[in-house]
Amino acid sequence: MGSKLTSRSTDYSRWYNELVVKADLAENSAVRGCMVIKPYGYAIWENMQKELDRMFKETGHENAYFPLFVPKSLFEAEEKNAEGFAKECAVVTHYRLKTDPENPGKLIVDPKAKLEEELVVRPTSEAIIWNTYKGWIQSYRDLPIKINQWANVVRWEMRTRLFLRTAEFLWQEGHTAHASKEEALEETKLIQQVYADFAENFMAMPVVKGVKSESERFAGADETFTIEALMQDGKALQAGTSHFLGQNFAKAFDVKYTSKAGKQEHVWSSSWGVSTRLMGGLIMTHSDDLGLVLPPKLAPIQVAIVPIYKTDEQLQAITEKVDIISNELKSKGISVKFDSRDTHKPGWKFAEYELKGVPVRIAIGARDLENGTLEIARRDTLEKQSYSQSEAVEVVERLLKEIQDNLWQKALDYRDQHITSVDCFEEFKDAIQNKGGFVAAHWDGTAATEDKIKEITKATIRCIPLDFKEEEGVCVFTGKPSNKRVLFAKAY
Repeated sequence: MGSKLTSRSTDYSRWYNELVVKADLAENSAVRGCMVIKPYGYAIWENMQKELDRMFKETGHENAYFPLFVPKSLFEAEEKNAEGFAKECAVVTHYRLKTDPENPGKLIVDPKAKLEEELVVRPTSEAIIWNTYKGWIQSYRDLPIKINQWANVVRWEMRTRLFLRTAEFLWQEGHTAHASKEEALEETKLIQQVYADFAENFMAMPVVKGVKSESERFAGADETFTIEALMQDGKALQAGTSHFLGQNFAKAFDVKYTSKAGKQEHVWSSSWGVSTRLMGGLIMTHSDDLGLVLPPKLAPIQVAIVPIYKTDEQLQAITEKVDIISNELKSKGISVKFDSRDTHKPGWKFAEYELKGVPVRIAIGARDLENGTLEIARRDTLEKQSYSQSEAVEVVERLLKEIQDNLWQKALDYRDQHITSVDCFEEFKDAIQNKGGFVAAHWDGTAATEDKIKEITKATIRCIPLDFKEEEGVCVFTGKPSNKRVLFAKAY
């Protein structure tokens, strides 16, 4: 299985990069800053996609698809949004190449094929979608519109890292239109809850629900609701955001509806998204020095079965027994891989499934056939035990649930042990520098203070948590009055 991974405690960043590549999840491509998501990595993403898609549809959303290109004039229509994304935009200026007359083996941009209007490759789709909604909405009867799209977007990042930050990434983006402020706000909060449920129940990744400070808000939003997770190196990861856009895009694109009272009014809206960055979160929340650790609910292979044999006859007999167990597991919706390849030894296979984070591994040999036994190993604790073949299915079912619960509890304990309340700036700096994790501190509510703290410590306000009670205090930096703590952390 190649060389061992760098340990997390030695170099967390290197450990992560090696793990993504060695576990066959993704690799860098010929395009700077872009990745190739390999079949195993894509299978995990598909499982995430499947569950999220189900959750969106259950809450009344429909899927659609909008163009990759946004005319520059449309992109500019909502100023804050345009300004916020301008630095990351890739722009199409020409539509044709031609052979270089001075070098026939080369192609050059045809200067005669300049576009009348430049096209922005979407960094997010509000502009093209709101321009479309203008034609869809006339009356209150046309509302609400609740659309989601699964797509790729391009943000020309200078410093990239597989899954966490790439120039092109996959995501879903929801865009909704409503007749009232209350309804749009309710939608924004509903999606934040959907994201939190998904992160916690499927990814086994605890999150803090909160709102962003003004300077951390999505460009063009009145309010950004977020879920924030904590990775094993003590850094935070923004795992999903849901934006209350007010009437900003409706006004920019003049999207009005006739109310029941017969008045023309601008619609209210939300937008929201999660991306392949969740893959990074999944890897960093649970994995260890031996490789990936996957929650059973998202693992492409939940059970790997490895035969141990010397002769073809033994393999034949083992296969017959495995087929029975395997079919029973599959009938219960459990995904199984029987690895009978003769190109690798059992020990190599064990290491591979450990590296790939397969939750449960079963080994069955010729002696097991005689004794009616098999060995079951769990990936999270690495415990192995012999069981009778007759109880195998029941044991696997129980273990998959136990592993999911154990990963959740372990991540929750780590997160809760890494929320530190501080009351002065010395304590703040010490916690950020030496302990990591979330630091709960009073803040005076100004962007200037937020910027200064970031400049000194590299920590940003991750969110103003929804479940923190009001509490009189003074800002850790300026000493000015504050009535609520916010969460700071260094972040990805």
